Amino acid sequence: MDVFAAVLVGALALYVAIGLATALAFVLFGVTQVQPAPVTVGARILLLPGAAALWPLILSRWLKSRRVQ
Repeated sequence: MDVFAAVLVGALALYVAIGLATALAFVLFGVTQVQPAPVTVGARILLLPGAAALWPLILSRWLKSRRVQ
């Protein structure tokens, strides 16, 4: 059972690390590509935790918006 727990914790740590990197890149560069309206610094700060948690959805929408343009 210890090996299973270690794998689970490792997978969770990897998910969080990828999520933080994706969210930071999205908030800095990608949010204006997905939403063409101006985004304030406060809105970007509020978007960061949600983007980190939902990074697979954010990444797919961001890549999809880049293909359309």
